[in-house]
Amino acid sequence: MHASTRNGCATSGRAGAELIVTFNLQDFPAEALRPHGLVAQHPDDFVTDLLDQQPARTLEAAARHRRSLRHPPKTAEEYLDTLRAQGLTQTVAVLRRWTFAL
Repeated sequence: MHASTRNGCATSGRAGAELIVTFNLQDFPAEALRPHGLVAQHPDDFVTDLLDQQPARTLEAAARHRRSLRHPPKTAEEYLDTLRAQGLTQTVAVLRRWTFAL
């Protein structure tokens, strides 16, 4: 683990964080995070967990986020395509059922 990553983990742990959300899981091995009380999670898993635990709030947050995109604005389908391109495939699979609310 790179020194700056190690310092960030130590700071996060002292601040009370329990989770690091990152696409870069290979730079955050479990054995390096464990002493700091941290776990790394892929953003797709994080968002799908939120959708399971707090579906209405998470869907509203996604809808607000999509509406905030103005340069250029995105339709719900374009928004989902962007999320899929970013690697949020599970998230998109769940949100597709709710496209009308996005």
